[in-house]
Amino acid sequence: MTTQQHQYVYYGTETHAAEVESFVKHILEANAVAEEAGKKKTPICIWGRHGIGKTEIVEQIAEKLDYKWAYVAPAQFEEMGDLVGMPSIENGKTVFRAPEWVPTEEGPGILLIDDVNRADDRILRGIMQLLQNFELVSWTLPKGWQIVLTANPDGGDYSVTPMDDAMLTRMMHITMRFDPKDWALWAEQHDVDERGINFVLTYPEVVDGNRTTPRTLVQFFETISSIKDLNKNLGLVQMLADSCLDESTAVSFMSFVNQNLGKLISPEEILSAEKFKDKVYNHIHEIVNKDTLRVDIIATLCTRMVNYLTLNKVKLEKQHLKNLQDFIKMDFLPNDIRLTMLQDLVSSKNAALKMVMADPEISKMLLKKM
Repeated sequence: MTTQQHQYVYYGTETHAAEVESFVKHILEANAVAEEAGKKKTPICIWGRHGIGKTEIVEQIAEKLDYKWAYVAPAQFEEMGDLVGMPSIENGKTVFRAPEWVPTEEGPGILLIDDVNRADDRILRGIMQLLQNFELVSWTLPKGWQIVLTANPDGGDYSVTPMDDAMLTRMMHITMRFDPKDWALWAEQHDVDERGINFVLTYPEVVDGNRTTPRTLVQFFETISSIKDLNKNLGLVQMLADSCLDESTAVSFMSFVNQNLGKLISPEEILSAEKFKDKVYNHIHEIVNKDTLRVDIIATLCTRMVNYLTLNKVKLEKQHLKNLQDFIKMDFLPNDIRLTMLQDLVSSKNAALKMVMADPEISKMLLKKM
């Protein structure tokens, strides 16, 4: 258990989305083996602040594993009948009809109980049997179904119902935190405005706010995606930012626009440039070589390059490879950023990226650091 600012209380290891996904997949697999052996399965609870993508990551896992999907938000339950079902009379006996959200087909599948600790205490007590036995008095989850829950942290300013030890010990726990590189990889895959991706990678510290979350940032980036020139529409951009983001985030974004950082050179432009020195090196050097070196901008460019090459499985033509090697060798790149980028490229599933090591100077850089 860890406690953070505002006295928030989390459970399990605090880590980023990729490791949360690995953790959940492992337990799902272990539970499937346990079920086949006639043993009990263990539910999983993912903790984290609002808007960081807890629900989305469970949906993605179900999609990747080709699992069936069922969703319920118990905060919407008014009566125990919403959980256990409604009574009816059959053959002179009272029986319960399961609620509509209860899966009826055999799995594998995931039942997501979303924002579980926003339900009131009566509902939480009712869920305990479900977590223990994957059944209630009125219905049973079909074979192959597993339970994943999400929860906001206890304490602080969240309106949640604390879970006691009897409930907590029925689950395995992990806490998801925001990671800008993980988010950027997701954003590239979901066509988020590249100016928004550049902003988050350049100003990652502004994401962890009250109104500013990955969710509200995506909302904001979607509303500006149709505005081609942000500088010519500063008033509208300011109003859109103020409508869904913390003031400090809105101020940072306007500064980002005023510095023309939304127009950072793209990975495609870097790779396809015919004159690397003029079109790429000099352009980037002019942007980052200020009173102090803008390491944040350099890191943004490097992260976006790795994501572009990895996600698109780019086949590197001769010119592309030469430009990528020249990009890595730029003399103002900090060595730690250069090394991280090289390690990411070499470990990528895109085997073509290992060709960067054909450059003796780059190969020597990596070997020196290993």
